[in-house]
Amino acid sequence: MQGKGVIKFFAILLAIVCLYQLSFTWVTRKVESDAKEYAKGDTEKEKAYLDSISSQPVYPLLKHTFQYCKERELALGLDLKGGMNVTMQISLGDLIKSLSDNNQDPAFKQALSQAEIDSHTSPENYITLFMNEYKKIAPDGKLAPIFATKENQEHIKFNSSNSEVESYLKDQANTAITQTYNILTTRIDKFGVTAPNIQLQEGTNRILVELPGVTEKDRVRKLLQGSAKLEFYETGENAEVAPLLTNINSLLAAKTKAHGKDTAATADSATAKKDTAAKGSSLLSKVEKSKTKDTTALGKTQAIAQNPLFAVLAPSIYQGQNGQAQYGPGPVVGRAAQKDTAKIDAYFNLPEVKALIPQNLKFLWSVKPIEKSKVFELYAIKLSGAANGPVLTGDVITDANADVNQAQGGFEVTMDMSSEGATKWREITAAAAGNPNDQNDNRSIAIVLDDNVVSAPRVNGEIAGGRSSISGNFTQEETKDLANILKAGRLPAPARIVAEDVVGASLGVEAIHDGLMSCIIGLIVVLVFMVAYYNRAGTVAVVAVFINVFFLMGVLTNIGAVLTLPGVAGIVLILGVSVDANVLIYERVREEMALGKSLRLSIEDGFKHALSSILDSNISTFITGLILFIFGTGPVQGFATTLMIGIVTSLFCSLLISRLIFEWMLGKGWDIKFSNPWSSHTFKGANYAFVKNRFRFYAFSGIFILAGIISMFTRGFSYGVDFRGGRTYVVRFDKETDVESVRSALTTTFGEGKTILKTYVDNKNQVGITTDYMIDDNSTSGDGKVETVLRSSLTKVNPHFQIVSQQKVGPTIANSIKTSAIWTVIFAILVISVYILIRFRRWQFSLGAMIATAHDALLVLSFFSLFYGLLPFSLDIDQNFIAAILTVIGYSINDTVVVFDRIREFLDQNKGKNEDQQVVINRAINSTLSRTIITALTVVFVLVVLFIFGGDVIRGFSFALLIGVCFGTYSSICVATPVIVDFGKKHLK
Repeated sequence: MQGKGVIKFFAILLAIVCLYQLSFTWVTRKVESDAKEYAKGDTEKEKAYLDSISSQPVYPLLKHTFQYCKERELALGLDLKGGMNVTMQISLGDLIKSLSDNNQDPAFKQALSQAEIDSHTSPENYITLFMNEYKKIAPDGKLAPIFATKENQEHIKFNSSNSEVESYLKDQANTAITQTYNILTTRIDKFGVTAPNIQLQEGTNRILVELPGVTEKDRVRKLLQGSAKLEFYETGENAEVAPLLTNINSLLAAKTKAHGKDTAATADSATAKKDTAAKGSSLLSKVEKSKTKDTTALGKTQAIAQNPLFAVLAPSIYQGQNGQAQYGPGPVVGRAAQKDTAKIDAYFNLPEVKALIPQNLKFLWSVKPIEKSKVFELYAIKLSGAANGPVLTGDVITDANADVNQAQGGFEVTMDMSSEGATKWREITAAAAGNPNDQNDNRSIAIVLDDNVVSAPRVNGEIAGGRSSISGNFTQEETKDLANILKAGRLPAPARIVAEDVVGASLGVEAIHDGLMSCIIGLIVVLVFMVAYYNRAGTVAVVAVFINVFFLMGVLTNIGAVLTLPGVAGIVLILGVSVDANVLIYERVREEMALGKSLRLSIEDGFKHALSSILDSNISTFITGLILFIFGTGPVQGFATTLMIGIVTSLFCSLLISRLIFEWMLGKGWDIKFSNPWSSHTFKGANYAFVKNRFRFYAFSGIFILAGIISMFTRGFSYGVDFRGGRTYVVRFDKETDVESVRSALTTTFGEGKTILKTYVDNKNQVGITTDYMIDDNSTSGDGKVETVLRSSLTKVNPHFQIVSQQKVGPTIANSIKTSAIWTVIFAILVISVYILIRFRRWQFSLGAMIATAHDALLVLSFFSLFYGLLPFSLDIDQNFIAAILTVIGYSINDTVVVFDRIREFLDQNKGKNEDQQVVINRAINSTLSRTIITALTVVFVLVVLFIFGGDVIRGFSFALLIGVCFGTYSSICVATPVIVDFGKKHLK
């Protein structure tokens, strides 16, 4: 074997990297376990412990902080960890109305209404739907007069064409989506969620938000759906506000002492007296004195008691040229770690502290931390007018853009205001600029979004005309973000929750338990089978599988992949798939040994001759995983990621690690056996008439598919909530509850035909409830109303219950998911067919693959239509089912390619001979029968384990995979190959 040294080096390097990456997860789990033990069930105490240790070194030797380790641990999806997954959709209809200044043109209003209806069933962009409807209603109508408002005059003229209006609307829609994304990101960052995920769904007006560990559903809904509040405020100067902070600090110190909590006072009363005498001293003098203070634990405790506020809020002070402390210029009065901001806010909200703060002053935090830190700045904000509010609101801004400062270089933001806003802005900036001859007299204007300071630029002079530029040490991305935020008041395009998924923490723990059980048992089953069937060679496969799982988990952690429940299913599936390559190699080695070759030469030729089939089969499966990853979302993407990485790592382990082990064993002179007595002659000499009986197989498949199609049109399918739209709740009672009683109670409140119930195999106390009651209600209170009605109804049946998970999918997104799923399956079939055509260079092979994969998909669909409601578990058609279908297609091709490869080999050997083509093909099928059946069996074994032990949540998914693999194995032998025979005739020679 050539390159053994390189392979060993790479394997060792990969092992070290994977071990290092997985170590972060072990470290964080240890810290979190310590936190739970310390808190003893108090979640707030546990969170406070983790916050306090976030910046502390916890990693042995390398001294990485807990936060550093947390960011690099193996991330768990919401279905394993619990939390909330929300899909937000930007209301482009409201955006168009706003841009038209709520124009009342009848054709315009009718087109908007119809576009809203069309959006529920069409995958087209909303702007396109609106334009199409307007053209139908008013073929000669002009949209320019509707949108040529005073605010839009720079973009739309009175004589602009409809195509120009359409381009403008699409541009504004993209801006509104980006702006909403930035606002949501800011709000989520302030919400305090660990490792949140927010992403734009490309090509749509939707934003996906994942919030692990969140339980406050109503608070999240309110937070995400609230309108953006953009305001401009005058600011106070740090030097002016510092004495106030000193007084607040002294007040808090006195209050601490009065409550008997001043531990420093009990330890050293003399020091306490000195502190009392120092109450009136300035902040600067306190800072000077702090330089010489005791740094022991007692000294720190004493310092915290004497300076409660300044222990968590670092004043904005710097060292001047004379070496003395001086107040920092501008409105920033202090800086604090993120974990301390809530404590500081609590101090400011104390009644006695509020009494000290002037009514026209408040403190607000920066929207983002200081670069590469978790430290936020605190601003002094002045309130104006009788209402004590901002000097200006964001609705006066007509436009804002990221630009380049031509005079000074760097990036800046330009913003334009309405005429009313421009007049007011001139007055505000003139007051802030102060004395034009005194640079120190210039003040800042704070730009505030949702009560967080985005920026506080210093005003250099009066700004007339309504156009301003904001410059500073900005990056290009920061100027884009700021420009989008400034448009928040101008483009009121509300974001609505169109889909959400809430998983309780208890359900997540159960999912992890079920997933681990299925992984462990699946691993044991595969390993026992391989050793039992392939003897000592099977132990090599065992070692390769263990190494593969280790590499797979390490790579998943390294790339920051999120492990979901379908991802766990993917790992279990990989356990079966990873030995497929070993099976192909071992079967080929057995054939070479049967030809009388030596053990060493048989192993060498076995690896060499099996390589083509292994690569072709795994590449085709990888393609389906890639398609799943591109078109799937959430857990489906997690499954696809696991599948693709698992294929790569299993190839590395099967082809290279296994080969190294064999080389080592041969070097030791070991007698390597590739079978046991009972398995040595399995399928040897098989001569089944597959080609001759192909019409029987056609008939069986045709009848089954025909019955399935009839069932699809008559019975239909049991659609999951993500395909039909609606809300799904998983309710757990304290004891087994009569399902019919639940159905009756819900029918009374939700209405006849509005509710579907399902029971669970593993937990008889659990009921799944799906309803489309009030699903079109997009108000912020709609979800709460439905849950209130649900709880009221269930209480009448059994008041002791909990909702362990819930999911909502609006009609629009449900239709989009369904359409996308159909096209994804079709696309996968076509792509794989093209790959087969390129690889085998015969269109008959490509046609056989296409028919076989379509055949497998139809068989599985037929089964799910014919038998749903008849089996004691869910046969729902949902996104997980589509993932299963695509995996089945990939696996079917995996088997098909192995057969095709042998057919091509036999046909090439038969060139120049007159042996009947059908006989040659039939012999090729029989020669691969052992590897086809054995590879299928290994996967079937792990899928049976997944079906039994994986839990109710993925039982339908695992069942779809199980029957799909059986159908795929059948089609590889009995459908794909006969198609080659019937369409190839003599053209294959």
